[in-house]
Amino acid sequence: MYQYTDFDRQFIRSRAEQHRDQLTRNLAGTLTDEDFRPLRLQNGWYIQRYAPMLRVAVPYGELSAKQLRVLARIAREFDQPSKEVFDKAIGTQATWGTTHLPIGYGHFTTRQNVQFNWIPLEKSADVMDLLATVDMHGIQTSGNCIRNITSDEQAGVASDEIADPRPFAEILRQWSTLHPEFAFLPRKFKIAITGATADRAATYWHDVGLHLIKNSSGELGFRVLVGGGMGRTPITGTVVREFLPWNQIMNFLEAVVRVYNRWGRRDNLYKARIKILVKAEGQRYIDEVEAEYRQIIEQDGAPHTITQAELDRVSACFVPPALMAYAQAAPDSVAIPEARQKDFDRWLQQNVAAHKDPALRCVTLSYKRLGQAPGDASADQLDTAADLAEKFSAGEVRVTHDQNLLLPWVRETDLPALWLAATHAGLARSNVRLLTDMIACPGGDFCALANARSIPIAAAITERYQDMDELHDLGEIDLHISGCINSCGHHHSGHIGILGVDKDGKEWYQVSLGGSDGSTLSGAAAAGKVVGPSFGAAEVPGVIEALLDTFRLNRDGRETFIDTLKRVGFDTFKAAANSARLADKREDLHTLPKVSGFALDVQEG
Repeated sequence: MYQYTDFDRQFIRSRAEQHRDQLTRNLAGTLTDEDFRPLRLQNGWYIQRYAPMLRVAVPYGELSAKQLRVLARIAREFDQPSKEVFDKAIGTQATWGTTHLPIGYGHFTTRQNVQFNWIPLEKSADVMDLLATVDMHGIQTSGNCIRNITSDEQAGVASDEIADPRPFAEILRQWSTLHPEFAFLPRKFKIAITGATADRAATYWHDVGLHLIKNSSGELGFRVLVGGGMGRTPITGTVVREFLPWNQIMNFLEAVVRVYNRWGRRDNLYKARIKILVKAEGQRYIDEVEAEYRQIIEQDGAPHTITQAELDRVSACFVPPALMAYAQAAPDSVAIPEARQKDFDRWLQQNVAAHKDPALRCVTLSYKRLGQAPGDASADQLDTAADLAEKFSAGEVRVTHDQNLLLPWVRETDLPALWLAATHAGLARSNVRLLTDMIACPGGDFCALANARSIPIAAAITERYQDMDELHDLGEIDLHISGCINSCGHHHSGHIGILGVDKDGKEWYQVSLGGSDGSTLSGAAAAGKVVGPSFGAAEVPGVIEALLDTFRLNRDGRETFIDTLKRVGFDTFKAAANSARLADKREDLHTLPKVSGFALDVQEG
């Protein structure tokens, strides 16, 4: 993991001190809410309808066990609404102290951050100070700036890796943090980077996607994609450079963002992302970027060229941990009971991935379970993950794009012991990449931008598909759920996507098929196609069942869902989905009370 310098720590502490001063003045009435708003947003504090939401940055997804314990402490001690806030948010729907709401939880996002939903604003400075003790913060997790840079959760350990992207991600993080020219872009700006052949970072769906590659001469460089994004206009990134020498990546990105900053729409929030500019201008945008890049190189002296010394300095922070020597030691023997061997074998198949070191493995801890919203982790679960990381993974975990945690340094010989420990903690469900390992945003239970709730839909589908034999027979399926067109649940890239829409003040859901995040399993990145008119909430589980029954009927051998869909054709599955529409008028989820009224300010989304 990257080792913070004295400068890094001083910088984070200074930001925490600034926030405390600003908060004190705001609470005293000498700093207005309007003036305080951009300041708190710069540190990741959104104001929701009843309580703030804090987004904590996790650069390229890496967390230490020590950091996990602090996140657990924040969840346990600070992510707690007062009774007054609770009553205002919930009313008579639940009794104080007995609610099933995710109070005292952290939430893993698809961009490898962690969010908290119930921290009182007056305690925000205490939380900032606590985060700073373990080199954490919320800087640039909000606002129209370059956001947290994400990467492959297997970065540095993947068996299919060409080069470790983490040193470059860290260099880019330092370059982009408080960049004076890019502090007020037309809209938020997201960068993802991978060094592997499989695109586990969903780079085609980002404003900028970076692929570390080698050319025919064996030289290291980047393939650069620009203009990807979801939302109202789903577009996959355009390749603007097939090969860029690695040491020029900051100079080139300076040109990419500078042209966007100059020409991006500021008159229309929905047309402000760089994808709209790239789509509208096409080659003209690329030509302007190349002209700007030439000026930076030829006239400005290439000020952001990465030297070999600087790359070596940062790379030294990412050397394999001492576990490498430890990995060769003989562990205590742990035997799997014969009655549990099938469960263990399935876990090996779904939750365990190859490692570049043959003696090691990457292991995913699954947080997707009945009764827990996708992405949520309780304080106790965060502490347990820290325990498992310390015992089995050199004290390190990674937040995955799919809202789980990955242990990147597990000895192969320790897998039985880890499985038993994770099973005891409820984190060893062998559903990774299967139907119930779904991506979902919090939806209308928390966010005012949402047209419908995501969590009850996720829960209904999860409840229907609890049989592990059935899940494993169905095989790998990406199911993604968003509560609105902003696509925080990445519904566009799901093999099956579910989008909440509003019709006459009620919650309805569109279903799409054939999306892909660009991973090897899914094929090229693509947006799914809507099957037809929207469905009532109670109809959605039946629609999913009809789609999967159609898959079973048409499947060729052990073919995956996405491959069967491509071979058989969209229309067959569309007909099945629409035939599942309920004929009667029975009560559906429209009539259920809302779990929460939490809301993001539209301008802060």
